[in-house]
Amino acid sequence: MPRGARPAFTLIELVMVMVMIGLMVAISAPRIDIMGYRANTAIQVVGTTVLAAQRQALTQQHNVIVRFDTANRRLRVHQDRDNDGAVDPGEQLRAVPLGESIVFGLGSAPARGSLTTAITFTLTSNGDPAVTFHRDGSASEAGGFYMTTTRAIAGGDKPEHSRLVVVERATGRSASYRYLGGEWRKVY
Repeated sequence: MPRGARPAFTLIELVMVMVMIGLMVAISAPRIDIMGYRANTAIQVVGTTVLAAQRQALTQQHNVIVRFDTANRRLRVHQDRDNDGAVDPGEQLRAVPLGESIVFGLGSAPARGSLTTAITFTLTSNGDPAVTFHRDGSASEAGGFYMTTTRAIAGGDKPEHSRLVVVERATGRSASYRYLGGEWRKVY
């Protein structure tokens, strides 16, 4: 090698590295479960929203109502400052979407305990199920809701895409679960 010359890669070496990377991607790409990742993201977003609603009710000393808008695949969080159950001027109402390809539903996973429907909370006057968090932190009722992917609903398979959020009545605390390995496992 002449003095001052630097070692470099040849074009053939670069092409071979690119081919190897391409082969690795081609082999591993079909094994990646994008829908499973979407379900995980949705449970984190929705679980955090429910937890935040309970905490807001406790810290701000007024009811916070979480409605399940199944038709539009979202949660509607209402800060009910006068505790009348109606959205009044000045009261914050925000929507939290479930995410792409995520719906309320059990999918092909078996129900956990007595939670046999997609959303077990009582229907409100507008037809949407809802849970109210009170200023003492408690919930209006115990219950839960399932979420899964559109692929799991359409195909009748992929039980591992199912997620569950359970709310306790006395404390208003929520817990998240995912169906994995033939059982419901708590998500930490």
